[in-house]
Amino acid sequence: MIRSEYIIELAYLVATALFILALKWLSSPSTARRGVRAGELGMLMAIVGTLYHHGIVDYRWIAIALVLGTIIGVPLGMVHMTAVPQRTALSHAFGALCVTLVGTAEYYLHAPQVDRFMMAVLGLEVILGSLTFTGSLMAAGKLQEVLPQRPITFQGQNLVNLVILALAVALAACLVVSPGQTWLFPVIVVIGLVFGVLMIIPIGGADMPTVISLLNSYAGLSAAAMGFVLDSKLLIIAGALDGASGFILSVNMSKAMNRSFTNVLFGAFGQAQAGVAGTQQARPVRSATADEAAAILAAASKVVIVPGYGMAVAQAQHKVRELFDALTRRGVDVKFAIHPVAGRMPGHMNVLLAEADIPYDHLMGMEDINGDFPQTDVALVIGANDVTNPAARNDASSPIYGMPILDVDKARTVMVIKRGMSPGFAGIDNPLYYLDKTLMLFGDARAFVGGIVRELAGGDHH
Repeated sequence: MIRSEYIIELAYLVATALFILALKWLSSPSTARRGVRAGELGMLMAIVGTLYHHGIVDYRWIAIALVLGTIIGVPLGMVHMTAVPQRTALSHAFGALCVTLVGTAEYYLHAPQVDRFMMAVLGLEVILGSLTFTGSLMAAGKLQEVLPQRPITFQGQNLVNLVILALAVALAACLVVSPGQTWLFPVIVVIGLVFGVLMIIPIGGADMPTVISLLNSYAGLSAAAMGFVLDSKLLIIAGALDGASGFILSVNMSKAMNRSFTNVLFGAFGQAQAGVAGTQQARPVRSATADEAAAILAAASKVVIVPGYGMAVAQAQHKVRELFDALTRRGVDVKFAIHPVAGRMPGHMNVLLAEADIPYDHLMGMEDINGDFPQTDVALVIGANDVTNPAARNDASSPIYGMPILDVDKARTVMVIKRGMSPGFAGIDNPLYYLDKTLMLFGDARAFVGGIVRELAGGDHH
């Protein structure tokens, strides 16, 4: 018995150290792979340690669960890069459901002999777990476009949401005072599930990166609470790491959009401004073909490529790599401008470009690249919309006013690859498209970039 306890504690200690190292290494592109490996090894150690637990009387159910988990997990891990945001949201949902189920089981195992501290922690665990479960499902649905991207709002929504959350907390407080009222527990869980839905539906697609990292934080905090319930130091530490890192990431992303947390959660940002967009879309735009775009790029000495979600949807990153190679061979200085909230999850563009083996030293953050745009011959925007919208700088009536953007409009020539003139996540028109220096390259990003690459290759042969 003592020996197995030592093995468990040692496995948990090693797993904890590996989780901390994983977070540290994941913060840099050069060590990210090592970070992933450390996290995987840490999780394996945690599972092995748990399987040694003397409280396990029958391993059959555990074996079935491991097989089922593997059957679900392998296909989830094989999704395309563009589906990683919604896959991440599903992971948060599974984790939160686990926390909610464990919390429910622990309560009914020990009720009514539950001390007040433990009851308070159980209440926090199931409220956070249940709202994170349905909230993550809603986020995944919006990202997969099974649910509407636009905010779904109704009169007095924020007040209704806050009342529902307050009711769940009040019922949890009643259980702390009187843990024997077992009928209250499922009511708290149901209220948490309803709140999760209502919390996410008013949030538009533009805020999904922040929402995903916030849900990550909630999942971590609920897991830390579960650690107190199960007396597991590993769960407390891993949950706290997850909760803190998700929260810090959410804060950083809110800063990148120059918006507060409350604005992200309650601002219904992303509401389509049909009237405004409709009046502006009649304005003339200049368009160009692939061979015209290739000629302009070939004559440039400095090019900045701005990737966005349109590049991800079109799976254009490998063609972008070919374009990078073709221009670099001609002696063109090519850099990539990465906005912190481009795409649909933190680091989305970095991951896609890394998949295409584009050198990391050519990927520049917003602060590093913005000063270069006035000296840039061509800014090539591939499917990015709101993060390049000058209205954020000079239109006080715009919902994105004050959001830091990439200053592509300061480049000598701007070329935008886009399927059509439809607005971005924020549902607003982009004045960038109507500038005299802007050329619209209408079409699928992968096909259009491929066309430019072919024209450049043809030029090389002449």
